[in-house]
Amino acid sequence: MFEGVEALVAEHADLEQQLADPSVHSDQSRARRLGQRYAELTAIVRTYREWQRLGDDVQAAHELAAEDDEDDGGFVREAGELAERRTVAEEHLRHLLVPRDPADAKDAILEVKSGEGGEESALFAADLLRMYSRHAERHGWRTEVLDATESELGGYKSVTMAVKAKGTPAPGEAPYALLKFEGGVHRVQRVPVTESQGRVHTSAAGVLVMPEAEPVDVQVDDHDLRIDVFRSSGPGGQSVNTTDSAVRITHLPTGIVVSCQNEKSQLQNKEQALRILRSRLLQAAQDAADAEASVARRTQVRTVDRSERVRTYNFPENRISDHRTGYKAYNLDQVLDGDLDPVVASCVEADMAARLGSLEA
Repeated sequence: MFEGVEALVAEHADLEQQLADPSVHSDQSRARRLGQRYAELTAIVRTYREWQRLGDDVQAAHELAAEDDEDDGGFVREAGELAERRTVAEEHLRHLLVPRDPADAKDAILEVKSGEGGEESALFAADLLRMYSRHAERHGWRTEVLDATESELGGYKSVTMAVKAKGTPAPGEAPYALLKFEGGVHRVQRVPVTESQGRVHTSAAGVLVMPEAEPVDVQVDDHDLRIDVFRSSGPGGQSVNTTDSAVRITHLPTGIVVSCQNEKSQLQNKEQALRILRSRLLQAAQDAADAEASVARRTQVRTVDRSERVRTYNFPENRISDHRTGYKAYNLDQVLDGDLDPVVASCVEADMAARLGSLEA
């Protein structure tokens, strides 16, 4: 059992030597990639060593029980307790060895767009952005709004936010690894601020989550880009400055269009737009790979049609429901304040169960 882990132990030792070399850290991108892989393997190696140690301890306890005629069963009980702990370590190690999404170690770019429901949908999009911002705070992640188009009542027609971890997160704990399950249509049921008769309305907002691509991940040829500049606009379409600082980039081979107008300078808006474009191209490449690998596609909870409803937020009942996993709780107020962990955990567990099932099939 776990015969292949020794190769990972050797890779871990090699990475440790590389990271001890000061010259490696002159290339921050390379150092980050090596650090992420090292953190992933550290968890595996630590658990593997614990599993081995517990196996030795179980054997020693059985030998002592056999040799000690006066033992009142203490060594036997100890052997049983150690065996239970070894079983837990074994299950944990099996989970760590399940192949992960290669993008799980990356930061995330999250887009929220209003949908059905007009102004109420835009206000709900703002609620979702706040929820994700507060959730990021709880995890010690940094957030940065890259672009936003506000509605007349202070909601968002569209908003894009980067979520970045501090340092090197543990395996499965990076922003994209957890936030990727948020992709899809989120439905809200509540009395809108624009409703005068107190009736509950249903509206929706769409969420798209992409791994943030580094320049090394996606090569963008300048000849493939059409860059247009225009004046930034605010709610209702009115111009908010007198210079052409807003930037629209069209990636000609794919037709992907990205616009940014948040920053005051054209150069800053161009950099933000390129950041989003790289992540969209990386996501498109991953989606294409998923489409070709139907088995891998079935093992990912997040792989659903973009139009499919993934979650409902029911304000009158203070209820949150995830339609993919069956999760339901009556603490919507806490979830909207950033307490998303139990909801996300249900998606992570379902995804892990599906991945384990596909390996055993």
